[in-house]
Amino acid sequence: MAFLHVPPTWRLSENAVTAESVFLNRRRFLKTMIGGGLAMATLPLAGCKTAQAPIAEELTGTKALRAIANPAFQDAGRPVTGEVLAATYNNFYEFGSSKNIWQAAQALPTDPWTLEVTGLVNNPKTYDLDDLLTRFPLEERIYRFRCVEAWAMVVPWLGFPMNALLRDVDPKSSAKFVRFTSYFDPAVTKGPSFPPARFLPFPYTEGLRIEEMANDLAFFAVGIYGHTLPEQHGAPIRMVIPWKYGFKGAKSLVKIEFLDTQPATYWNTLSPNEYKFEANVEPDVPHPRWSQAKERLIGPGNQYSWEEVPTLLYNGYGEFVADLYA
Repeated sequence: MAFLHVPPTWRLSENAVTAESVFLNRRRFLKTMIGGGLAMATLPLAGCKTAQAPIAEELTGTKALRAIANPAFQDAGRPVTGEVLAATYNNFYEFGSSKNIWQAAQALPTDPWTLEVTGLVNNPKTYDLDDLLTRFPLEERIYRFRCVEAWAMVVPWLGFPMNALLRDVDPKSSAKFVRFTSYFDPAVTKGPSFPPARFLPFPYTEGLRIEEMANDLAFFAVGIYGHTLPEQHGAPIRMVIPWKYGFKGAKSLVKIEFLDTQPATYWNTLSPNEYKFEANVEPDVPHPRWSQAKERLIGPGNQYSWEEVPTLLYNGYGEFVADLYA
């Protein structure tokens, strides 16, 4: 009897996969014009910051990280997004409302850094920068990333599962929710040009149910593309929740609190009819101002030339998380 193998709907053919030599060769990324007209033919990999031109340190981080590739998360079914493109197409509302905030984000001070974990836990902790990079074994996970604005990337994150931190701090049985707070200093994180930051609910906060944080997919990233996070990606530590829209992934975390009630969160406070607390990727649930049935895979060239593909329920990670919402 012959058996017919039907591949998952999200899997692309092998000839669409980015060549390993290209993915691993960071210099080649930096020597190639990738979208937005950003040319860096002579870009160095290290050096002093200057105002004359963007340099590799600002785009791609400064410290290489060792991480074990997690075999369960090495095939996202799509090619990995080019590093320079991912580094220069960002949402980081604390530094402005455009996608081209990577230069403004270099003002973020990341060393020294502390992350306080408090609230309903038996072992409250304060982690410094060295703790974040060395206390938990680091692994690489290649995840699909879906923005609520209906564009998508594929990103190789380096970090550790959130449940490792859960075990370290030992939440009390009364802890039902978790609030994550991002760095905010009005002198540094000035927000968008309009409305002024003083009228917005900064600092940026996000929240999860504790069982969502405990899920195997939930991840803290401290690196990307083999090195530490650049500022525009949320250095030195950020949330990565791949089955939810990207705004749930708070950047540059300074505080984690375990709570018995659902916390207020940034976008849900600003516009609760547009940005739900749960914010799972659901193609059949439209945003009030656009459909979520399809998404655009960011790539070189104008955004109108990007490939459009169907949106997957839970961003394609239903086997890991569907039982959370049964």
